[in-house]
Amino acid sequence: MDEVLDKKYMARAIELAQKGIGGVNPNPLVGAVVVKDGKIIGEGWHKKFGGPHAEVWALNEAGENAEGATIYVTLEPCSHQGKTPPCARRIVEAGIKRCVVACIDPNPLVAGKGMKIIEEAEIDIKLGVLEKEAKDVNKIFLKYIENKVPYLFLKCGITLDGKIATRSGKSKWITNEIAREKVQFLRTKFMAIMVGINTVLKDNPSLDSRLDEEKFGIEKRNPFRVVIDPNLESPIEAKFLNFNDNKAIIVTSSDNKNLEKIKVYEKLGTRFIFLEGKTFKMKDILKELGRLEIDSVLLEGGSGLISTAFKENIIDAGEIFIAPKIIGDNSAIPFIDGFNFDSMEDVFKLSNPKFNIYGDNISIEFENL
Repeated sequence: MDEVLDKKYMARAIELAQKGIGGVNPNPLVGAVVVKDGKIIGEGWHKKFGGPHAEVWALNEAGENAEGATIYVTLEPCSHQGKTPPCARRIVEAGIKRCVVACIDPNPLVAGKGMKIIEEAEIDIKLGVLEKEAKDVNKIFLKYIENKVPYLFLKCGITLDGKIATRSGKSKWITNEIAREKVQFLRTKFMAIMVGINTVLKDNPSLDSRLDEEKFGIEKRNPFRVVIDPNLESPIEAKFLNFNDNKAIIVTSSDNKNLEKIKVYEKLGTRFIFLEGKTFKMKDILKELGRLEIDSVLLEGGSGLISTAFKENIIDAGEIFIAPKIIGDNSAIPFIDGFNFDSMEDVFKLSNPKFNIYGDNISIEFENL
């Protein structure tokens, strides 16, 4: 019976953890539930980077009644003083009798140290309840904390014949409104959005999130806006540059470092990543973004960037939205290009596909495990 109840309450903690999507990066998503005498007396989740952790919210809600209770946490309670005090000591101070944890925190600052604090306080510990499910929720955090390279998620909307725009560059709108709502969720979930300079010149996108907060149950957050612009062609009046939030990042050639134009961009709060040459490797771009503590990137295109990502085999997961439309023009812009496979055995294969329906659109969601 304990095992059944442990899974039930941990499932609730995992559900709560996902309420923090978009607000906690590069921290993990964490949920906590305090249970006493068969009743939930406190719940919490990590809501915002730099704010109180899930355990604190849950214990505060439980109050003095937390003494002698069981706490369920989706990730090992922290043991170090960061932006907030250590949660492991907060659990001890609350008089918790039993601590159930889904998985160990791989962060070197924690990595078993939180469990040790709880164990030394002679609190009963159970580890590994719904571990896989808890890790699935924190795929972004787990990848970033282990190698400091952002999680890369591909999103694109295509016609049935694989095009992302007409030959003149028109792409509004290939997919329907329901599919586009999902894209707004992705723009909130991932810490940065990336496009190439051609997308900026043709569409002048804002690259912001217009999430329906009530529908998705999470707070909207605008991502960092990353534009790959080797020749520094982004117009000063481009929408992505003019948010006054210091979240615009241009990746350009180091040849441009001393241009007077750079100072004009910087007055708008634009940041720069300078790389050698004019053709950049995706892995080098991601490495530099990781140094800026950006833990995840939503790759929206265009065709050149998507093709580079496939060529380097660097995509972690993605979702390709498909509309029941056919352009039928060889000169229309494909979502991927530049490959010449001789047999079907050699072509790209999407791993672990999952199929979603968005009204009259569908999508293929995939993940490279």
